[in-house]
Amino acid sequence: MRLAHGVTMLPTFMPVATQAAIKGLTPQQVEALGVNLILNNTYHLNLRPGIQVLKEAGGAHKFQGWNHNLLTDSGGFQLVSLSKFTKITEEGALFASPFDGKPTMLTPEESISIQHAIGADIVMQLDDVVSSLTVGPRVEEAMWRTIRWLDRCIEFHQKSGRDDVQNLFAIVQGGLDPELRDKCLDEMIARRDRVAGYAIGGLSGGEEKDIFWRVIKQCADKLPEDRPRYSMGIGFAEDLLVCVALGVDMADCVFPTRTARFGVALTPTGPLNLRLSKHAADMRPIEEGCPCPTCASGTARAILHHNATLETATAHAITQHNLVFQARIMGGARDAIINGTFPDYLKNFFANYFGDAGYPEWCVNALRSVGVDLLEGRSDVKVISGDGAKWEYSDAA
Repeated sequence: MRLAHGVTMLPTFMPVATQAAIKGLTPQQVEALGVNLILNNTYHLNLRPGIQVLKEAGGAHKFQGWNHNLLTDSGGFQLVSLSKFTKITEEGALFASPFDGKPTMLTPEESISIQHAIGADIVMQLDDVVSSLTVGPRVEEAMWRTIRWLDRCIEFHQKSGRDDVQNLFAIVQGGLDPELRDKCLDEMIARRDRVAGYAIGGLSGGEEKDIFWRVIKQCADKLPEDRPRYSMGIGFAEDLLVCVALGVDMADCVFPTRTARFGVALTPTGPLNLRLSKHAADMRPIEEGCPCPTCASGTARAILHHNATLETATAHAITQHNLVFQARIMGGARDAIINGTFPDYLKNFFANYFGDAGYPEWCVNALRSVGVDLLEGRSDVKVISGDGAKWEYSDAA
């Protein structure tokens, strides 16, 4: 994917820098990890530091010292996460600032204008977002409004003359209703000549994983193959690889950085809860052979356990490891796709990651839908219902 600030190879995972910073890391550190596409949040940057400051700085790239690609969320997600501060009208979303209560109207045009000032390489349309667990007429109302708001975003973006350097993505909505998703897909695809890519929105809000993957597949199957497809808010390793197998090119989530601050490191054999006492005298790195600065320097699990959730240096060390882990599993998927070995890559990953704990049934079903059978030749593997997320909760785990 060639953007104004360089080439980003797909599929890719985007770390989230909500306030123009990956928590705990400098831009130079993030760059050294091999990351070249991050996400900023339009809603938050509009409130603080404000668009005037960003304009005076020459845009968000210069403001945060980031010389690579940047995607901005439109602010639509805050319609859910900050719903007690929000009133939706056809004109836009009326926010009460969570800082001082000051009312702010975010219209589709204003959202794009803010993203223009930020200078993001990829800008997202403003969408009317409802929780993925919402049912009833509000879901269809939000879906049609998202389509109307897309038209307003497209018109404003094209009139600005910035569509040659900033790429507008549409966001597919429709909740968990296949019929509404299909209607939204048809409308979004009809506008394919005026958008650079598509996002699949309205998921990762607590819905069952068996429903989640079916919505992803429905959207990915229908969206144009010559446009990037971005699944919003996806961060667990198994979710990422299933989504890639279903046709997704891009994903973002706060998960790897947030979980690092709680002392949890991500590894090919599952998350490692470094707060547990069993790591107190363990002199091994988080992961043997990992190229991240934390592992490559020989930093022991013991010191990370000693300072987990107490010292910021430990949060930074685990954050660097987790971002490299995300990049490695996506990079591995990319290499396997190019080499024609992606099914084997998936089988090896799941065997190592879940081991004897059992494969999540939804992952098995999702991958079977695209011709990958995780159970082929593995009669010894258990299949477990539910989301199947793997965590260390105790020293006995």
